Amino acid sequence: MITISFKNLLLLSNIMKPGRVPRTCHGWLMTAVAPWGENSEDAYDQGLVELGLGDTRLIEAKGAMLPLNFEATPPRALPMGSLVECHMATAYAYNGSSACAGVAWASCVTPEGNECAVVATISTELDYEETSLMLRRNLQRRLATRDLEVISFDVAVDEVTAGSDHHGVAMAALIMPNSLSMGGRQATGPIRGGLTVPEEKQQKRVDVKAPAAPALRPGSKRGNRSNTDFSL
Repeated sequence: MITISFKNLLLLSNIMKPGRVPRTCHGWLMTAVAPWGENSEDAYDQGLVELGLGDTRLIEAKGAMLPLNFEATPPRALPMGSLVECHMATAYAYNGSSACAGVAWASCVTPEGNECAVVATISTELDYEETSLMLRRNLQRRLATRDLEVISFDVAVDEVTAGSDHHGVAMAALIMPNSLSMGGRQATGPIRGGLTVPEEKQQKRVDVKAPAAPALRPGSKRGNRSNTDFSL
């Protein structure tokens, strides 16, 4: 005889709901360089192959926030034709010049105790060390802007030196292969207050409009055209 508690039964029913998706959004950091491109587009495509994204349909995401259920995992091979979301930094170089690209993520907690994750990217023509420092500062600013406390973080930066008379690219990406498959069923957090600009600090808006033309009844004639006022 098997006894199942009410709590376990409720958990089991939630897991077995039709269309249920995994609660965890997996992702990992990857970098790649391609110094021998015939042109910038060729270098970019070579970089995608080096990143392991050459056979995927890629969607580059913008913004600082990651899915609330984000979890860092080791890299893995992706099936051909798969739809992949990533936050990517791309830096180009040419004919012996150098460039760097980097991406970083941080697991955080809000003052209310809600866990979340933030991402930052950067592309520069500086060296590896300077780019790494700038990326960390960008990540710190994104945390400070949102009043978040960091729990853990990771950073990935790479540098490319383009070959002679060739185009080079450095690429860094946070790759999330299953975030889009969750669709609109991803978890969202509460609406946070205190992040808007206070009313007393908002810039006053001054509307300047041209004077409206006088209303005319159907069939009526306009007045003297020379009296038209074009001043603002």
